Amino acid sequence: MTTARDLFIIAMDLKRPVGQRDLSLALAGAELIDLISAGAVAVDDDRIVPGGRPTLDDRFMGEAAAGLTRQAPYERIEDWLWRRGRDLSAAYQAALEKNGELKPQRGGRLSFGSERVVPVDTPARRRAADRWKEKEPVLAALASAVGIDDGRSDDETGLDDEAVTTVVAAVHDAVMELEGVRQRRTIENAAFANLWRGP
Repeated sequence: MTTARDLFIIAMDLKRPVGQRDLSLALAGAELIDLISAGAVAVDDDRIVPGGRPTLDDRFMGEAAAGLTRQAPYERIEDWLWRRGRDLSAAYQAALEKNGELKPQRGGRLSFGSERVVPVDTPARRRAADRWKEKEPVLAALASAVGIDDGRSDDETGLDDEAVTTVVAAVHDAVMELEGVRQRRTIENAAFANLWRGP
């Protein structure tokens, strides 16, 4: 399993509202961190520098590695997050549903209503839960970026790798940028509605 899959499972398991686009950005960051750990990439300032081509036994990791920019000046981390993160949350959900790792669950006691998915009790879910319970630094830092708090203060992330810290910071910045866009749209929509209502 990968950090991105663990993060997705945790987000589903904790039943906390997480924006799809926010989660997609964090999943892209998680993939990049796993690529760093696998030796497939290195980080030079804010650029992703491809390294060797290790064997990756995860489909999403293989896709991520195949999508790397392999010519200088290489891709900026922020650009990678936005490009790779496009609809990534939906892709993970579809893959986990197909593998039987997520199942639909209807809300409320009645047989109709909004349908959501919940993780099935699998070794992968237990592994993700163990990492979360142990407050594994990378998983906790990425979860924090999308608003899932593990009770740790911002200054005690526990991250001791500069490249990983750079990626996590970029995820935080991208999520904040996305929130800024949402707020501007809300203000613009409210102003537009007031214009039509008139004095």
